[in-house]
Amino acid sequence: MARIAGVDLPKDKRIDIAIAYIYGIGRTRGKQIIEEAQISPSTRVKDLTEGEIGKISGIISSQEMKVEGDLRRQIQANIRRLIDIGSYRGFRHRRNLPARGQRTKTNARTRRGRRKTVGSARIEKPATAKPAAGGK
Repeated sequence: MARIAGVDLPKDKRIDIAIAYIYGIGRTRGKQIIEEAQISPSTRVKDLTEGEIGKISGIISSQEMKVEGDLRRQIQANIRRLIDIGSYRGFRHRRNLPARGQRTKTNARTRRGRRKTVGSARIEKPATAKPAAGGK
């Protein structure tokens, strides 16, 4: 397995598909990197030489692309900043609600989680008066 930017790429996939396993690199940017490294997109990861792996790693680091941990930290810092300054988007993040204007009256179950029923699920019978014990 080839290890690029701290990620083990799947060895049986083509390099143009496998490079997208790195967080922060999609299919388009992956193809650009492979073209720049002058590697055939149809090459399987298991067939890459150490030199080709080094070329890909060098291109990613030389273009100062934020990938994997650095990118995740930057995104988390941006969200933390929004929360700290008290913006509307930060408020929505804090409350685990959609932040981009989606409706929440219905749907939005991914962010809100399972339904929590509010109110009584069943109606209890009112207490009836029991007849007095002992007679007259």
